[in-house]
Amino acid sequence: MPSLSDETGGQITRLLPGATIGIVGGGQLGRMMALAAKYMGFRIGTLDPTPDCPTAQVADFQIVADYDDQDAIHELAERSDVLTYEFENVDADALDAVRDIVAIPQGTDLLRVTQNRIAEKTFINDHGIATAPWRPVGSRAELDAALAEIGYPAVLKTCEGGYDGHGQIVLRTPDDLAEVWPDEGFPQAILEGFVDFAFEASILVSGNGDDYQTFPIVRNIHRDNILHLTLAPADVDEQVARTAHELALELARGFKLAGTLAIELFVKADGTVIVNELAPRPHNSGHYTIEACDFDQFDMHVLGIAGWNLPTPRLLSPAVMVNVLGQHIAPTQAVEPMHPEWHVHDYGKAEAKFNRKMGHITVLCENPRDAAQSLEQTGCWDC
Repeated sequence: MPSLSDETGGQITRLLPGATIGIVGGGQLGRMMALAAKYMGFRIGTLDPTPDCPTAQVADFQIVADYDDQDAIHELAERSDVLTYEFENVDADALDAVRDIVAIPQGTDLLRVTQNRIAEKTFINDHGIATAPWRPVGSRAELDAALAEIGYPAVLKTCEGGYDGHGQIVLRTPDDLAEVWPDEGFPQAILEGFVDFAFEASILVSGNGDDYQTFPIVRNIHRDNILHLTLAPADVDEQVARTAHELALELARGFKLAGTLAIELFVKADGTVIVNELAPRPHNSGHYTIEACDFDQFDMHVLGIAGWNLPTPRLLSPAVMVNVLGQHIAPTQAVEPMHPEWHVHDYGKAEAKFNRKMGHITVLCENPRDAAQSLEQTGCWDC
């Protein structure tokens, strides 16, 4: 079975149907990645510590082990023709240790950059792309110095780990410094100034290491630092859409991207586009593409890591995607039979928890704002 070269190996060899894609991580992104790959004829293995995890339910095999278990990663590598990952908190060193026996087309440079906020912000800025003002901080004294430059309000973020608002402390006034870690437990962090943005957005870009394609810019609405709604496409002028497209291509070229990269954005009232964060994989805000595009973000990810030529994805219909968290399971299930227009995705997670992503619903529509309002009027997301 032909296998891919890594990002330093020159021409990528195309992976053929029947080959095995190993996914490190077994959550919903791996599940949807696996389903896309299955339609193309690939086999799927996954590594995840939870037996019968969402990805395992649609995979050919699962290795039950922690993500940093080097023996388990070695086993996955031996049983796969290519490895990919569905989230960024993967042990890059463990992946590097198996690159002599399996292709990892995304590489580990992308992983390391997106695992560390200092590395990520530096990479973005080095490519001429704007972010919020930021400074690295590793102590209370460095925090005080950074606040003197950036000012209030600001947000203190750990450099590694953290998602959906975890690992972040909002500093609106000096009184909030009481929440900051003491020097003896102060992690590597950054202080980031607030951006006076009109709305949050994101754009997806996919590549095969040589060619890169983008999806439309979309508008995102968050609740409690968790994505609630995505409206596709975002209602923006042509210049904003062009800026997002061009910065996405610039970052993809910088990484020699294989697979799908998500870029979270702030759009200011004057049309300025600022990059917030990167995710080296398909993204929650791209789930609308499954129904609304001719090729979705998971199709493009699989095509990219398999070294196939990439199509230019087309938006076939405007759409709204809404997350279904643990507290939304009962109300949405009660009304789903009365909403044949809803495309319901259940992630197959064993336990519903408050604010845990359990699924999503996509609605194709003519006007995303009207469709979002109709969803809200069901009352399912009031809890």
